Amino acid sequence: MKILGIESSCDETAAAVVEDGRKVLSNVIATSLEEHKLYGGVVPEIASRRHAESISGVVKEALEQADCSMDDIDAVAVTYAPGLIGALLVGVNFAKGLAFASDKPLVPVHHLRGHIASNYISGSVKPPFLCLVVSGGHSHIVAVKSYTDFEVIGKTRDDAAGEALDKAGRTMGLAYPGGVSIDKISTQGNENAFKFPKPKVSGSPYDFSFSGLKTSVINTVHNAAQKGEDINVADLAASFQKSVVDCLISNLEKVAVDKNFCKIVIAGGVSANSKLRAEAKSLCEKHEWELYIPELRYCGDNAAMIASQGYYEFISGVKADESLNAYATMPIDEIYKKN
Repeated sequence: MKILGIESSCDETAAAVVEDGRKVLSNVIATSLEEHKLYGGVVPEIASRRHAESISGVVKEALEQADCSMDDIDAVAVTYAPGLIGALLVGVNFAKGLAFASDKPLVPVHHLRGHIASNYISGSVKPPFLCLVVSGGHSHIVAVKSYTDFEVIGKTRDDAAGEALDKAGRTMGLAYPGGVSIDKISTQGNENAFKFPKPKVSGSPYDFSFSGLKTSVINTVHNAAQKGEDINVADLAASFQKSVVDCLISNLEKVAVDKNFCKIVIAGGVSANSKLRAEAKSLCEKHEWELYIPELRYCGDNAAMIASQGYYEFISGVKADESLNAYATMPIDEIYKKN
């Protein structure tokens, strides 16, 4: 079964063809990242316009690379939530038109479920497992009970880890995206040079908070500037990255131990972070747990992960009609219902 996936939740316009949820036949991405770098972050209006300009060509190329026509496609899967609403609408409306014109089923896919599915196209992992989903907009610890059954056990109360890394990188004067720049320069720094507070969250022992860490690094930079002092950016970046990763790994370990999970999965854009990957590996070696992390090419936003999750949603009976809409926010565990 071949699924055509379409992704446009942020600044990547992507299309892919995946067979039986696991075999990637094509994966095409057009990004407007370089344009957004001029502004230090994603500009929603620019992203939406570039999606509209690129989507037709990206889908056509994905079909050509997979040596397919729409006649060979069994269903069209599209990211419908969460994300930038204008960007999502471009993908959703294109997918609706394409599905209608080619008389193919339309499958709505939650973006974070897609990130988790990046592990299905990278390896042999099967549910149930515990997944740490970390991206620019989300930080969740999710019990994946089946391919379509999810339970959120822990999540951020404020900023996501990726957002904190990006904003900290910007404060340090590093190039956008800040998280990527922090990861690169951290290899040259001393991760113990600066001490940051460990966030405390009342209520759930499994939730995260990164706003305090972000504020702390901003204050460190501003205080040094006011005193005319120089800061070793590599040391600061390495120390901040260590603090963020320590929070993620610490809570992940708590959940896995308390809930008796021995199969651990990492997903989302921040899963490409070298420190997080190394610490996750060490954690799983310590407990003799299985660890699954996506290939680097599937860590960021892409359509192969959407097509993969779309396959599992489709065979479970999830389909949409022409009333499908896009949503800027939506819980990962919410079951799709037609309007």
